[in-house]
Amino acid sequence: MVELTSLAAVAAAIRHGKVSPVEVTRYCLDRIARLDGRLRAFITVDADGALAAARRLEAEAARGQWRGPLHGVPLAFKDLCAIGGLPTSCGTRARDYFTAEQDCTAVRRLLDAGGVNLGKLNMTELAMGALGDNPHHGHARNPWAPEHCTGGSSSGSGVAVAAGLAAGAIGTDTGGSIRLPAAFCGITGLKPTYGRVSRAGAMALSWSNDHIGPMARTAADCALMLQAMAGPDPLDATASVHPVDDYVAALDGPVRGLRIGVAEALLGQGLTAEMQAAVRAAASVFGTLGARVEAVRLPDLQAVADVTGLISRSEGSTLHAGLLRDRPEELGAFTRARLELGLGVPAFDYLQALRLRARLARSFIREVWGEVDALVAPVIAEPAPPLSFAVEGDVQTIVERQGRFSRLTRPFNGLGMPALSLPCGFSAAGLPLGFQLVGRPFDEAIVLRLGHAYQGATDWHRRVPALAA
Repeated sequence: MVELTSLAAVAAAIRHGKVSPVEVTRYCLDRIARLDGRLRAFITVDADGALAAARRLEAEAARGQWRGPLHGVPLAFKDLCAIGGLPTSCGTRARDYFTAEQDCTAVRRLLDAGGVNLGKLNMTELAMGALGDNPHHGHARNPWAPEHCTGGSSSGSGVAVAAGLAAGAIGTDTGGSIRLPAAFCGITGLKPTYGRVSRAGAMALSWSNDHIGPMARTAADCALMLQAMAGPDPLDATASVHPVDDYVAALDGPVRGLRIGVAEALLGQGLTAEMQAAVRAAASVFGTLGARVEAVRLPDLQAVADVTGLISRSEGSTLHAGLLRDRPEELGAFTRARLELGLGVPAFDYLQALRLRARLARSFIREVWGEVDALVAPVIAEPAPPLSFAVEGDVQTIVERQGRFSRLTRPFNGLGMPALSLPCGFSAAGLPLGFQLVGRPFDEAIVLRLGHAYQGATDWHRRVPALAA
């Protein structure tokens, strides 16, 4: 029997002959056919391509030829990743808004490691939004509560993993777009260090704040995916040559003695009582595992959030100015307003923001990472709001709501540091709660180790929505 309990479990079952790549792929395609009409996780389902790839991988496995640790594992990709033969709408009305000369490097590396591509996932239009709505392809629906938001912009990625439509997914994160849907949908998602994963072949929103990363059920799953994706790329000058750690081997390393800082300033930023209690309880788990847990003072993260937001607006409007100029009627009202706002940023302000961001990042490294090995912080201040929160009201009100939900994640995009979102409980209404572990630049191994240890001591990540059971 096939069960998508975790990507690692599926990979192991295939490797030991308990299930075949074709069986797992058919299982996912059957679930997509049964559930996605309601959930709207996918924009494009490539059933024929997925089955053809699964058959090839099954034949290779029968000959003892294994492509890599993801051999036969069904994956899906945010619809801003270029994949040959499939359209890339980037959540817009245009079927093929984005094209690239070569496939997205991150996708190609996952497929080279044996992954099976099920198709392209729903997303907020042009990746501009924290809540997951889409006026063109239908709003992605939260499997825990379909009338509530999924988080954005990697909305389909969060839904597909939470509902068991795919074992893992790629998301992108410019201001929280991996961590927000992970927290809203009760899964695990990693925003790596800036430059750790190549962005070649993926539509940019903000070239200096964009990150590509894995979304899956567990920290161990994210480690497997990151292992395949990470590393330099001649197609992306911003992809770092910093050595790639063995993330999978490091998962079971010691936690005892590590120093965990609790970001008290962020816990005080309007969190509901349920969310604050859940994040504090998550931090206390590390103490039971032998880590040193203590409150830590942080530099002014509001300043980081402000300059990061200004930079993202300016860069995003520059990248998509042609669409705004030539076909503004194709854009949703919120996206159009965001683009117009970015065009009004003076060059002086943009350049000053770049300088200030670099100075703030140096200050953070100097003041924080000499004291702790990782930070515990909230991802969101409250559980997923009703979908009406994302689509009702005037544009200015919606802009303010979107900013409210990314204020705890955006600073770590500007700082370029790895941040792992993990489920840590449920609200009284049954909605997932989440927290993030933040690490030093290029210290994904420690962040994933801590996440893996936390999930070994808790069971929040094992829970599945009744709709998807």
